[in-house]
Amino acid sequence: QVQLVESGGGLVQAGGSLRLSCAASGIIFSINAMGWYRQAPGKQRELVAAITSVDKTNYADSVKGRFTISRDNAKNTVYLQMNGLKQEDTAVYYCNTNYYGRDYWGEGTLVTVSS
Repeated sequence: QVQLVESGGGLVQAGGSLRLSCAASGIIFSINAMGWYRQAPGKQRELVAAITSVDKTNYADSVKGRFTISRDNAKNTVYLQMNGLKQEDTAVYYCNTNYYGRDYWGEGTLVTVSS
């Protein structure tokens, strides 16, 4: 049974930092690409960052230079370090992976950036 559990969200002032974590189980983590998505109120879910099994990364233009995705295969965990947070980063952040052709999602963690 595949499970993705996010943590680390919260309320932070603009300019601040947060680190999100996503613990995965039920998959061979080290060979799976992982991604972080977010969904703001009234908007569609969008890709924030992704990392492949060989640590190749890609980012949405809106977060380049501010967010960093990384993974620890020993802990089956993917991270999203978010620096220089802006109010427009306020959203529910979801962890995602595709395993044997099926998409799996965590329940999400809320990030709220205040002015």
